[in-house]
Amino acid sequence: MEPKAHHLVIGVFTLIAVVAALLFALWLAKSSADREWAYYEIVFDHAIGGLAKGNPVLYSGVEVGDVLELQLDFDNPGSVRVLVRVEQSVPVRNDTRAGLVLANITGSMSVQFSGGSKDSPVLEGTREQPAMITAEPSAFNSLLTNGEVLLTKAEKLLTNANNLLSVENTENLTVILRNTREASDSLLGSREQLVALLERMDEASKRAAEAASKVSAVSDNANALLQNEGKSLLTSMDKAMTTFQETAARIDHLTRDNEGALDSGLQGMGELAPALRELRNTLRNLNQFTRRLEEDPTGTIWGGPTIKEVPQ
Repeated sequence: MEPKAHHLVIGVFTLIAVVAALLFALWLAKSSADREWAYYEIVFDHAIGGLAKGNPVLYSGVEVGDVLELQLDFDNPGSVRVLVRVEQSVPVRNDTRAGLVLANITGSMSVQFSGGSKDSPVLEGTREQPAMITAEPSAFNSLLTNGEVLLTKAEKLLTNANNLLSVENTENLTVILRNTREASDSLLGSREQLVALLERMDEASKRAAEAASKVSAVSDNANALLQNEGKSLLTSMDKAMTTFQETAARIDHLTRDNEGALDSGLQGMGELAPALRELRNTLRNLNQFTRRLEEDPTGTIWGGPTIKEVPQ
């Protein structure tokens, strides 16, 4: 009888546990059915890997609903429409932001609402006409996207590094390093000459600095001279030019007023030319007569032949 009693107790306990679980499930279903929900359709313009139906919806980290449906936007396949329900008592406003957050280390994602000001109107949506919200790129999604780009660039960098470190380039690099070492050894061998050269360059730089200071002083003196003496010189030249212009104007006025007299004088000078020519001939003849008079006064005056003495 005892084994049968034990089996009966176990069976009754199992039946009670199953009934309690069913009652608890019915209570949860009734509690969920009694809740009032607001429905929102969130549009994601990027991939939403890790988000699935039934995943929680959070508002500033507090669970307020769950995901109902996920479907592609057939007009724009790059976008995904996610239908979520949120407790109607939670105020999702017009300026509330939506995005994705990492739920756990397995990669599961949750929808999270954040922000929203008191003055902004509350969004209201039903299952048939859910309110539309455009999601913002999440930090995790941006990190994944940038990580993919970074990995692609790293792969290209490694490929270029492998091409750079080919056998031929390695040999060329070895030759360059050898030549560099030889050049450095040569420089160390001529260290004293380099020190002397640097000292000469230092002296030359000092002389150049002195010459530059002298040139600067000369330029300063020239500038001062131009500012002081140059102004007076320019003033004198300006006065001289003014006087010259006045004199030229007077000469022009004088020649214009005495144009007839000047023409007559020029004609008279033209008539004097034959008289001057005759006067020149007369002077030439007089010069010849004077020379003959000096050489032979008697013959020149009396016109007779000159008696020459005969040497004995």
